[in-house]
Formats: sequence, C-alpha cells, structure tokens
Amino acid sequence: MVVRYESLDVWKKSFSLSLFVYQTFAALRDFGLKDQMCRSAVSVPSNIAEGYERYSDKERAFFL
Repeated sequence: MVVRYESLDVWKKSFSLSLFVYQTFAALRDFGLKDQMCRSAVSVPSNIAEGYERYSDKERAFFL
C-alpha cells in the first residue's frame, strides 16, 4: 500500500518532468509561453497530490 503520494511512480515522473520543463524554458524570452508551460507542468504533480488526499474514489478520479 502506498502511504504518501510522493511514493507513487506517476508523481515522481511528473515531478521530474516539471523540473525538466523549468530548466528547458528558463532562458526563453517569450515570457507568456514560458509561464504557461511552467504552470502546466506543475499542475500535473499538484493534481496527483491533491487527488491522492481525497477520500472517495469519485473525488480522487476527478483529479487524476
């Protein structure tokens, strides 16, 4: 049984992807695109973490 969301492989991979996106777009001069890409990348592990904390399967599925 998984005790914390940080133990989930999908969360680890999405977190690594968000770090990659931040590093890749760090020097980009198009600040609108950079901001959107970074916010989108962070939303994936954030939604996984938030969904993991939900109590019902229906609520959990909404975030995943």
